[in-house]
Amino acid sequence: MAERAGKRTGTSTVAHQAWGAKTAQDAPGAARHASGILPDHAIHALIAEKRIAAAQPIEADQVQPASLDLRVGAKVWRVLASFLPGAGTVESRIAEFALHELDARDCAVLEKGCVYIAPLMESVRLPKRISAIANPKSSSGRLDVFTRLIADRVGAFDRLPAGYDGPLFAEISPRAFSIVVREGARLNQLRLRQGNPPTSDRAHRKLHGQEPLITAEGQPDIQRGIALTVDLKGRGAGAAIGFRAKPHTGLIDMARINAYDAHAFWEPVIADPAGRLILNPGDFYILASREPVSVPPDHAAEMTAYDTMMGEFRVHYAGFFDPGFGHAEAGGQGSRAVLEVRSHEVPFVLDHGQMVGRLVYERLLQRPTTLYGQKIGSSYQRQGLMLAKQFRMQA
Repeated sequence: MAERAGKRTGTSTVAHQAWGAKTAQDAPGAARHASGILPDHAIHALIAEKRIAAAQPIEADQVQPASLDLRVGAKVWRVLASFLPGAGTVESRIAEFALHELDARDCAVLEKGCVYIAPLMESVRLPKRISAIANPKSSSGRLDVFTRLIADRVGAFDRLPAGYDGPLFAEISPRAFSIVVREGARLNQLRLRQGNPPTSDRAHRKLHGQEPLITAEGQPDIQRGIALTVDLKGRGAGAAIGFRAKPHTGLIDMARINAYDAHAFWEPVIADPAGRLILNPGDFYILASREPVSVPPDHAAEMTAYDTMMGEFRVHYAGFFDPGFGHAEAGGQGSRAVLEVRSHEVPFVLDHGQMVGRLVYERLLQRPTTLYGQKIGSSYQRQGLMLAKQFRMQA
């Protein structure tokens, strides 16, 4: 079990003191807020304070501008079904539902259509005012690897209540492709939030008035976030406007970058003259938003994953946009959101320009010291329609 010893200092933690010192040096004059998403230097401070600990040393590049990459541990269990721990522990539920154990120190093959539980290397001892939210990393979402955080005595996926003290686990369910993972694989990420920062329509309108959050014709639709629509025309009739996962393929090793011919795993979705696409139930699609997106350096954004009012389909498993995504200051020029789409139960018609999700912006406590972009090895800055980084496109 990871070490979780650390000095408690009440509400004025060592982490709080470190944030002020770091920000005074790196972002003079930047606003400080009483609530918001923790930036990178605040996450580093929690690590130094051992409120975030791990079985193996936490690597510097795990800390992103406003999130922490989580790592798969040495063991993975295939389980009978997805579960939440209820009033008990995750380990007790694993003992109840485990079918067999895999050793991830060399490699573990996770078959599509199956459910696995992996203890994560990281554990947390959160301060009283700090809660956490998890998302799959972008590459996990684009591979249709359904990844959710679970924790002891927590009755919801991807959520840690303020003050949570304990281990972390990932539920992993590959949907389109069977995958290979190894100890240390980073499939999901953790965002830490102090208090309850405002996310009102008024706040979104004010922020969009200061600098455009999306590039769209006319005024954006702002209701419980900013509406994004789907691009089904691309460069015109005959052009690829997306990809659909092939049903029978080989394994994908999550650690291999630019290693697989995309045509062996995906078939292109060609633009229809009418700008229409019928989603086949159970198929997995990669599409793109019509609007370029920009995330200011002092904000992060999340796309709502599923809303029955928009139709019986799910969009965007990953759904988290770091500070600087698509922003000029970080080398972006507006980056389109890549949409991971799966229809439920029945065929569903999408038309060009149809709303497929809403982007909710949330402020940071302070500006991070780094922004999303090529300088920190970000894979998807200035993206258009783009598959996961494991694939290469060939003419």
